[in-house]
Amino acid sequence: MNVIEGAISATPVVAIVGRPNVGKSTLFNRLIGRRQAIVHNEPGVTRDRIFGSLEIEVGRTVELIDTGGLVPGDDPLGLNEQVFLAVEECDVLVFLVDGRQGLVPADQEVWGQFRRFGKPTVVAVNKGDTNEAQARFDEFYRLGAGAMVLISAEHGTGAEELREAVSELLPPPPEATEELTDAVPIAIVGRPNVGKSSLLNRILGTERTLVSPIAGTTRDPIDTLLTWEGQRYLLIDTAGIRRRSRVSGAAEDLAVMMARRQIERAQLAILVIDASMGVTSGDLAIAGTIWELGRAAVVVINKWDLLTDESREDLELSFERLDQLLAKPPRVNLSALTGRALGKLFPALGKLRADHCTQVTTAQVNRLFEDAIRRAAPPNVKGRPWRLYYAAQVSTAPPTFMAFANQPLPLVNTYRRYLQNRLREALELPGVPIRLVIRKR
Repeated sequence: MNVIEGAISATPVVAIVGRPNVGKSTLFNRLIGRRQAIVHNEPGVTRDRIFGSLEIEVGRTVELIDTGGLVPGDDPLGLNEQVFLAVEECDVLVFLVDGRQGLVPADQEVWGQFRRFGKPTVVAVNKGDTNEAQARFDEFYRLGAGAMVLISAEHGTGAEELREAVSELLPPPPEATEELTDAVPIAIVGRPNVGKSSLLNRILGTERTLVSPIAGTTRDPIDTLLTWEGQRYLLIDTAGIRRRSRVSGAAEDLAVMMARRQIERAQLAILVIDASMGVTSGDLAIAGTIWELGRAAVVVINKWDLLTDESREDLELSFERLDQLLAKPPRVNLSALTGRALGKLFPALGKLRADHCTQVTTAQVNRLFEDAIRRAAPPNVKGRPWRLYYAAQVSTAPPTFMAFANQPLPLVNTYRRYLQNRLREALELPGVPIRLVIRKR
């Protein structure tokens, strides 16, 4: 069994933590460049984790998490658990403290809770634009937490120094290996306890596979290089979601975040649904992420053999929304436990990949648009009829088309959606997202 070095890494995660009311949400908003987290001078306003993307250095993005303030002691609402989940998930901690108050016992107590996770940490001393913070900066060396930066979350001073300090602590970016260049990356995603790991184990137990495990860190997902009937695949198992499903109070937004990170790395996705539960809001959230990122998915209905006739009817009713959201995706009803119908999965993936990489000539593209416009006349936009001049395909995976017209259409527009749907139907690409860029000539 060959072990390949240099696995593709997931997007790094950075968590902003600290006691209540030290400016975590203000810093989060400052770093991501928009007002996403609620800022208030009353402690405890931030209760759930908030996620955002941050370009930490040129060409490298991290997932930034804003957490609620940690309060040692009783936690009847489970707020501390949310903070600890973020700490466990992250690669680097930004421990935010109030420089104007100096090092207080609450900071030391909270840091004692975080220290046990052993995460690389940058201490960000907030309100660094005040004389008090500048005078008391050295007090925080007593924490022994690592690098320290003087910042002002409100005014932005020190933000660049903070980015540099965090960047130095991140795991090194992945190096491309020739071993992986021809492998199709596929993310196995789904809510906790739907059978993702059972499905992967069942796939790897078949006789037609050549397997090589690629080990990341204990936190990272497990990537497996696999050959199925001549085609190589890189299966990305969202191990982080599986592991955290054992933690009481784990919110489904964490599962969605973890799924997003793996979907970003993949070309296709296997969305695993628990047949006994039907399609839930969590399943729809992950499906929405797949579609938003331009990936295509095969929907696996696991535990199909356990359903009764009545429960199958209930499942079909709940599946209608997912079917609509993913534009009639390919679906495989199987049992990961017994392997029933597993042989249908990879043929479905192979066809989906071919559809996702569809290429069409410019002449054919224009004929398709002309046919769509004949079927349904364009609307007036800003008082003028919308008119298409010509169109061409500009990329694949997903198929992306650029249309030149007398004026653009809004991103959320019924006629734009109609054109995308007509292209998908005419090209026979069920389950494949179609991107349409409209430029004014």
